[in-house]
Amino acid sequence: MNILQTQNLTKQYVMGAVSVNALRGVDFVVQQGEFVAVMGPSGSGKSTLLHLLGGLDAPSDGEVTLGGRRLAHMSDDEVTIIRRRQVGFIFQFFNLLPTLSAAENVALPLLIDGQRIEDYADRIGGLLALVGLDDRAQHRPDQLSGGQQQRVAIARALVTEPAIVLADEPTGNLDRKSGHEVLDLLRRACDEKQQTIVMVTHDPFAAAYADRVVFLRDGAIIREWQPTDGGDSVQAIIDIMAELET
Repeated sequence: MNILQTQNLTKQYVMGAVSVNALRGVDFVVQQGEFVAVMGPSGSGKSTLLHLLGGLDAPSDGEVTLGGRRLAHMSDDEVTIIRRRQVGFIFQFFNLLPTLSAAENVALPLLIDGQRIEDYADRIGGLLALVGLDDRAQHRPDQLSGGQQQRVAIARALVTEPAIVLADEPTGNLDRKSGHEVLDLLRRACDEKQQTIVMVTHDPFAAAYADRVVFLRDGAIIREWQPTDGGDSVQAIIDIMAELET
């Protein structure tokens, strides 16, 4: 089942007399429960694509269909509700509120949606256990390591049980060990909870966790790659990226 689809997705930015094509006619499909990594050279349109997929920005042309609903045919308020309830976001900078505990940060999307947190105590606790932080539920962000803060951010992204999680360089500010832990968690969320994940990354090691890697260059998808048994996935991705940058 297609959970996410784009058709002829185009984004132009006008800066004075100059027009920049950030995305050029992107056709992109993600299946429910799939883990997709998006890679490409700097300026290839990766973050722009992620913002359009999540309804954070509107395309210049083309459309995004999320869970069978076409975002272009919805009002701004309707898109906001879809984004709040159907999309989980994980960013490179954890974006936790410093005055809230880990549990309160996880609960934040529910609070914003007007839900009673008491009704979701089991879900919040279960997610903190999933990310290995049930014993840190009352700790504030400044009492947590970077890797622990990113795990809180993952739990927060999952708390509304969204149709899709969009992750923008989720290991970019982490050391290798913490990055491993975060990627393992994303892989588990996909395998055990059938969570759909689209992750932008520049790291071949991170991309190798995905079921499929989509490569962008100059605002267009130019190649896709899937791992094969017995091959060195990381090296294969490195080789493709080297080709794109030549």
